[in-house]
Amino acid sequence: MKSNSHAVTTKIIQKWDQDLLFKILDNIDDVVLVLDSDTTIVYANESYANILGVPVYKVLGCRLDMIEPDALAIAVLRSGVASHGQSDYLTSVGIDTIGSAFPLLENEKIIGCVAIFKNISEVVELSRELERTKEVAGYLQEQLNHKNLPLSFKEFIGNNPHLQETLELAAKVAPTNSTVLIRGESGVGKGVLATAIHNSSKRKDKPLIKVNSAAIPETLLESELFGYDEGAFSGAKKGGKIGKFELAHGGTIFLDEIGDMSFSMQAKLLRVLQEKEVERVGGNKTIKLDIRVIAATNRDLEKMIKDGEFRSDLYYRLNIVPLHILPLRERKDDIIPLAKKFLSHFSEDCGENIILSPEVVKIMQKYEWPGNVRELQNIVEHACIVRTGRFIEARHLPAYLRPKSSLKEPEHRQLNPYDLKEAIERIERDLIAAALATSNNNRSVAIRQLGISRRTFYEKINKYNIVEQSKA
Repeated sequence: MKSNSHAVTTKIIQKWDQDLLFKILDNIDDVVLVLDSDTTIVYANESYANILGVPVYKVLGCRLDMIEPDALAIAVLRSGVASHGQSDYLTSVGIDTIGSAFPLLENEKIIGCVAIFKNISEVVELSRELERTKEVAGYLQEQLNHKNLPLSFKEFIGNNPHLQETLELAAKVAPTNSTVLIRGESGVGKGVLATAIHNSSKRKDKPLIKVNSAAIPETLLESELFGYDEGAFSGAKKGGKIGKFELAHGGTIFLDEIGDMSFSMQAKLLRVLQEKEVERVGGNKTIKLDIRVIAATNRDLEKMIKDGEFRSDLYYRLNIVPLHILPLRERKDDIIPLAKKFLSHFSEDCGENIILSPEVVKIMQKYEWPGNVRELQNIVEHACIVRTGRFIEARHLPAYLRPKSSLKEPEHRQLNPYDLKEAIERIERDLIAAALATSNNNRSVAIRQLGISRRTFYEKINKYNIVEQSKA
């Protein structure tokens, strides 16, 4: 060891045998950097030169705020608040890092800072390349498994067998003019399926008019659907107004929440569907229609018929080709693929490769999703907005979804900012968990990303007790 390759201020390190300390630190694979109170670099281990490509003697005595003014270590030094497992981009050398930094105190005064980090640029690039490769492989596999599905059905992500049967039937009926009734809970994607059917039909170049029966007051629904002539009622628009059915002429009308329509309105709708013609409110002219009808509901229509709340003749008119979409809780194998689809969309918007942590994957798989796909999309968007790094952690989820331990951890967990071993173990644990998450728990890929031996990998996942987390 070259004695002139190290410099130590006695104020910071005064009780250790320096040779022993340097021997320990130089055998650590991660960079260990010690700053004085004015950000002067007073120590760097051998890994600094190996990882950053800059000889140690060139930076000793230099001020970090002149080399890397936005470095995480400087923020920690100035705030006095330790940071653990945070990513940082070093502009001067062009690499991504992850690590921890904590202040050094003497009589409650900040006299320096220690930063421990490693280069993850290769891991980040490998992760991105892996995601691209997986996307291509997934697309090719999807084309092989479901070669009969038109491209317009690509919005439906998932390999659930029941869902695939539904999509295949929808693809078969799409080119026809048959009426379709889509059943399923709120938020499962009934509107998305209706759009896919229209876009795969011969009417795809014509309008798709969507009507939410539950969102329109009963007193206005008839005029909204059928239109009205001038003077039809008090407040009627001069010249009248064209209705949704007329707007859909030549194309498709999507009647969402059909089960919420009143009994009297159902009778009027039935006549339009049977006669393929409509009369505006207050008018006496018959308007011929060329439309395709897709209806949807989350209600139990069969029970409503028994209770006298839904017309059986309208039911049979609509139920020519029924399609049922399972709730998300009954196709849990589709939760993570859907989450990653939404994540990919938000990653493009912000220009970052955002990743779900293993804990978040476990939470999502256990949750029952009463709001279905719509709720999942909203939660992913929420997490992308509040996150502080590339990884979405449990603390980034809405409060109702977070486990109690996650809510209490910041208040009760006290980390020792001076414990070098604890800091290094924390970084190792986080990196291994991240590698498993980005590789979909493919351990061989994770090992290559981490650049360690298979034996070391298994020793560490057992040591940090993350084997079961990676399987969850």
